[in-house]
Order: sequence, then structure tokens, then C-alpha cells
Amino acid sequence: MADSTLTLKIVTPEELLFTKEVQFVVVPETNGELGVLRNHAPLIAALDIGIVRYTDAEGAIKKVAISGGFMEVMANEVSVLAETAEPGFQIDVLRAKAARERAENRLKEKHANINQARAQMSLARATARLNAADAL
Repeated sequence: MADSTLTLKIVTPEELLFTKEVQFVVVPETNGELGVLRNHAPLIAALDIGIVRYTDAEGAIKKVAISGGFMEVMANEVSVLAETAEPGFQIDVLRAKAARERAENRLKEKHANINQARAQMSLARATARLNAADAL
């Protein structure tokens, strides 16, 4: 399998979340999704709020919710430098649903004291977390 895998590293300002050998990676690039296989050309890309999906060395598809950042591809290594990152299996679904509901309620209100852009970002983060946990 080693000849068909690449290394995925996900890092936040607080920690190295993990380093794993994977077959395939899909990231939420700012203009859409971007897939990476072994021997991909060197690349640096800005990432949006969303899901990093990867197929591990055994063929299982895993998800990690991120809230933006950057990705570098170099020499069969994908480094995701994320503002925050949370593996799908660790997400508190009830908390994420409550956050989504709060953001939706804020967006429905048209008060001048509500920052619509901030509420939209909160909604995107909560939706990404729920998607990573397969709770949508």
C-alpha cells in the first residue's frame, strides 16, 4: 500500500491533530473542493470552513471539521494548517445542533445589533461539524 499512499498531517495552533498515511484527501478550498492523490503537484491553497475527507490506508472514509486555514502539498505530504480541527467521531452532536439553531435564529432576526456575517460563519461551522459527525 505504501506506493499508493501519501501522508496527511492536520495541525491547529494548539496541536498536531494527527499524521496518517492515506490514499486520498479532499479539502474545502475557497473555490470548491480540491482532491489530492499521491504524486500531486506542489500546491498551496486557502481553505474554507468545511470538511476534510480522507480515505485511510485501510480504505475507510473519515471526516474532520475545520474552520478555515491553509493546505500545502509537497513531496507526497499534505499539510492542513487549520484554525480549528475536530474529527467527526469526537464531535458533540447535541452541542453542534444547538449552535446551528442559535445561528439560524440570529440570521432570521434583522436587528442592527446582530452581525449577519458572524452569524453566517457560525452557521457554516455548526453545519460542518454536524456533517463531519454524519448527523445531518
